[in-house]
Parts: sequence; structure tokens; C-alpha cells
Amino acid sequence: MRTAAQRRTAVRDVIIAASVSERRACRFTGFARSSQRYRPTRDDTALRAQLETLAIQKPRWGYRRLHWLLEREGAHVNRKRAQRVYREAGLNVRRRRRKRVSRARVPRAPLFAPNERWSIDFVHDALGDGRVIRVLTVVDDFTRTCPLIAVDFALPAARVTQLLDGLALTAPLPRAIVCDNGSEFTSQAFGQWAHERGITLHFIRPGKPIENCYVESFNGRLRDECLNESWFVSLTDAQRTIEAWRIQYNESRPHSGLALRTPAEFAETYLLLTASSHPDR
Repeated sequence: MRTAAQRRTAVRDVIIAASVSERRACRFTGFARSSQRYRPTRDDTALRAQLETLAIQKPRWGYRRLHWLLEREGAHVNRKRAQRVYREAGLNVRRRRRKRVSRARVPRAPLFAPNERWSIDFVHDALGDGRVIRVLTVVDDFTRTCPLIAVDFALPAARVTQLLDGLALTAPLPRAIVCDNGSEFTSQAFGQWAHERGITLHFIRPGKPIENCYVESFNGRLRDECLNESWFVSLTDAQRTIEAWRIQYNESRPHSGLALRTPAEFAETYLLLTASSHPDR
């Protein structure tokens, strides 16, 4: 028996089936009589409606992130109460099976500032008419922000370098980039581009995606919350939908690795702390 309501039902069933008193039924089931006679007075109807509405808007968010969203909207609700109502409403997110590894195979150097190291990778999806699209994802390993998601039918090395140079207009390029051994990243054009800009390329070992864990984790969220939940009728529709999700990820999605702060909040906090510790800069 997991919940108090289920145990109260069990006590009532024992009373009816064995024709015994409530006292003896409680003693038999090990359930306190005070708990058996307790009648909850709190009305969770409004909270349940809020959670159901948020679950429709964010179908792949669990109760922790929905509780965070409630707090952001000004509804101060105890986390355990939100979890209980969430479960009673049957809103649990169904897990999708995936491969897991127990630990990273190679040590990763610690990071201390934004733009020290980026991770990049490709994701594949398809339009409604079956045409395959490629999605280039870029993640800052320190702040977990995603400065770029590019979507097109083809993204060769020359296009990738052009897109990364476009990012340099608003933010400095990283000192290092982690990537796999795909042809776009191992090409002479990409290597020459990185050399000219003083960027070190760290290639993961073949078949070891865990060594590129930051962007792999990001790609999992992108797949689960956006690609698997959307039906793209055209390339423009895919670009618009994925870009909207990128903005939402950076500004409105709490990240468990950042103490449930959004990547944008974490980056802003870092900049404020840096400015306060170096007031003359």
C-alpha cells in the first residue's frame, strides 16, 4: 500500500469482509486509527487544474520543473504537495528507453568562464513529406546556453564555419570546441578555420558519445521536447519551431545542472559576480 487513501480503502475492505470493528481492522493492517478517520480539508482542485494546464503546455516536463514554473507564476506551493497532486492526476511523464553509461570514460577539464569550450554536433530529423533535415547544435559547456541551432537540408563544413563566424559578431568564439569525427568537423576547411582563429579542436573517440556529454544531453532534450513533439510541414516551419524552442530553452527552462536556474539566468549571474569582483574593469 503506497498512499494513505489506498490504506483507508484496505481497512474498509477488511471491516466488510471479516465483519470486525475498525479498531481490529486497523490493528490487522498496521494502519493508525487517527489516520483512518482523518478527512483531508485542503482542496487541491485549483492546483490540479494548474498542473494539468502546464502539463499540456510542457508535455515532457516532470513535476519538479512544473513546480518551478508554478513558483515563477507566483503560486507558492510546497513541492511535496505538487508532487502528490501531480501523481494523483496521472501526469507522470513516460520515460523513453535509451542507452546509458555509468560514468565518463575520460576526465574533462574544469571550466571557469563562458566561451572557454563549446560542444557541437548534428541531429537528424525529417519533414512531413519524408525529406531529411540536418540540425546543427552548439552548446556552451560552462553556462549550458545554446547560442545556435541551424536547420537545413545540407550543412557542409563551409556553411558550419560561416554560421560560427556569425556568432562571433555578438559573442567571442571559444578557446576549444568538442566534436565527433564527422566529415564536416574533420575536413581541411574546418581545421583551417579553427587554426586561423586560435581554436583547439577536441575530437572524441569513435563510438564514445559520452565524451561529448554536454551537447549529447542537450540533443536529448531537443529530441524529446521538440523534434518528437512536432510535425514539420516545411523547412521554414522546422526552422521557426526549433528556434522558438532554443529561445525557450535558454530563457525559460530550468536546468538541473544549474540548481534549477535557466542557462540565461546562470550566465547573467556569472557576469554580475564577475563585475562586482572586478569593479575597475
